[in-house]
Amino acid sequence: MRAGRISARPVHVCITTTDILIESILHSAVMTDINMAWSALGGDPARVSRISTVARQGALEARLPVRELARTCVGVCALAAAELGARRAGRTEVPGVRVDDGAVATAFVSERHLLIDGRAPVSFAPLSRFWRTADGWVRTHANYPHHRACLLGALRLPGDASVEDVADVLAERSASEVEETVYGAGGLAVALRTAAEWAVHPQGAAVAGRPLVERERLGAARARALPPLDDDPSLPAAGLRVLDLTRVIAGPVATRTLALLGADVLRVDSPRLPEDPDTHADTGFGKRSTRLDLGRAADRRTFEELLGEADVVVTGYRPGALDRFGLDAEALTDRRPGLIVAQLSAWGAYGPWGDRRGFDSLVQVATGIAAAEGSPERPGALPAQALDHGTGYLLAASVLRALTDQSEHGCGLALRLALARTAAWLTSGGAEEEGASGTAYNQPDAWLVETDSGIGRLRHALSPVSFTGGPVNWVRPPGRWGTDPARWA
Repeated sequence: MRAGRISARPVHVCITTTDILIESILHSAVMTDINMAWSALGGDPARVSRISTVARQGALEARLPVRELARTCVGVCALAAAELGARRAGRTEVPGVRVDDGAVATAFVSERHLLIDGRAPVSFAPLSRFWRTADGWVRTHANYPHHRACLLGALRLPGDASVEDVADVLAERSASEVEETVYGAGGLAVALRTAAEWAVHPQGAAVAGRPLVERERLGAARARALPPLDDDPSLPAAGLRVLDLTRVIAGPVATRTLALLGADVLRVDSPRLPEDPDTHADTGFGKRSTRLDLGRAADRRTFEELLGEADVVVTGYRPGALDRFGLDAEALTDRRPGLIVAQLSAWGAYGPWGDRRGFDSLVQVATGIAAAEGSPERPGALPAQALDHGTGYLLAASVLRALTDQSEHGCGLALRLALARTAAWLTSGGAEEEGASGTAYNQPDAWLVETDSGIGRLRHALSPVSFTGGPVNWVRPPGRWGTDPARWA
């Protein structure tokens, strides 16, 4: 089922009789949005009544309804967690879910709030930015050394080229030419488009025709049954083993959330690909991290041993990138019957861009978000990497709902989500209302804590996923990337 529009109408604080009436109407609109997303996850509509919201003026303000998207994604994730916990604890009533705009807004920019021994990470490299072209704008992504090298190679510039050097070259070319040339060389660049232009683009049309969450049953073999929780639904994912094959933000946010809820999450990276240690720190809470080269026989055997005991595999590489290792959904479930395979991509695994890499910032540019949030003088951006964070919570919700479904039918499931599909959902929701009422969101301190870790003293955001009796913080801080043994806890 396709998800519909996101309402831009906030929940108001009740003061007078008139306010109570307004509150009732607007609360109904918010619940309609959540109902749409919950239905896309295959959930029972009756469960949505367990969600309550705390609106806060100033949280994730934008022209597009970003606050509503963020609230909805976190709300259905928390509801899916509460539902699974109740099922495993043998309870008939699902715990209440509380979605606070303040907690959500803080978590959606968790990478900006992170401090490591008082040091703030650097989010974007100098060559990751908007550029003027001969006929418009283009945005590039060059945070990783290999992406920077591909960008400069496509532009026939030396490895030590400056921002000014790149600007001079791009100013003489069309945005579409830059997009195709850089992608053809293995780099990342996207031309600025309006929502109307994206709607008629072949990839935009392909994305719009897909459901928000694609769910497909795989095989008839029954999954490993998770043990009951002995009437304690506080950690609904306890005992779950998750192989995390994701990078950057969206996928790691999903697996970070599963770890919060009790899952044993083991992130597996290739030693051939670099990783930013600060990004890993922000999304590494609750997990362990190891490195395996699947091109080596010994590491491949280790991976197969891990897979043999896994319940969930989450992938976040571009579609087809892992197929040569037999890591497509069908091949994985052939070797591990009953497995849940959750696949995340930037553009979707279909259409002319189905095999392209992408990041939140680039998807915003292609789909019309940057144009909507900008001005005639310069493109803009959302107040958070909301496509990454929102899709991450939806991905976690998809896994949790799949586990609940498995307790009934038992078979494997493939789940597929795309940042561009989340973007289509956001841009269909109209404009954010100005002057939204509710308690003010001034400072995020209420949702920030400090934790000691092996990489230093961390100031970090708490998870916004909240339900009665549920966890507040992760049981383990992030460690150093790739330094844990390749085995289950």
